[in-house]
Amino acid sequence: MDNRLSHHLLTQAYNNGWSNHRLYKACLELSQDDFVEPRRSLFPSIKATLNHILTVDWFYLNALEREQRGDVPDPDAERFFEPEEPFELCEQLQREQAQADHRLIAYCSQLRDHELNRYVTIPRPDRVQRDQRLRLLSHLFEHQIHHRGQVHAMLAETEVRPPQLDEFFCEGEAELRAQDFAELGWTEEQIWTPF
Repeated sequence: MDNRLSHHLLTQAYNNGWSNHRLYKACLELSQDDFVEPRRSLFPSIKATLNHILTVDWFYLNALEREQRGDVPDPDAERFFEPEEPFELCEQLQREQAQADHRLIAYCSQLRDHELNRYVTIPRPDRVQRDQRLRLLSHLFEHQIHHRGQVHAMLAETEVRPPQLDEFFCEGEAELRAQDFAELGWTEEQIWTPF
């Protein structure tokens, strides 16, 4: 069976993890003052933006994983946003984001194309959201990209050089990501071997 689309989602999950790894390596160079400094963006600091990325990841991963296990939708899903910024330190956020990234990779590694149209139900305060797995995952990837870009822009206002984040996995550039992959414990084959 052809599983090209589900394999693409898996490569997106790996790319998301790689991008977060690179972004956090830069953010970990910041002083705490720079990390929390008010800045002009949708969220008022690097700390606030990274917390937002993480809590939204928790929210959607919870819904996706519950549906995959056959559990009922979480009636208390909004708890992931209380508090809005659960972590004060970049080291804490980096650890939690890496765990969320691994959960997303594990989730996507089990997907097959014929299952992508299954519906995930998420109770919201004012409605019940129902979306197909494919749409929810696409939304989640877009959300991460959008807010990582904001952190990237805010980093440009500091002494820390923003990392390059506008890359996917071009075949001829494997050597440029080899160090990051070694740090993450990943191989090219792990990502590109079709299932």
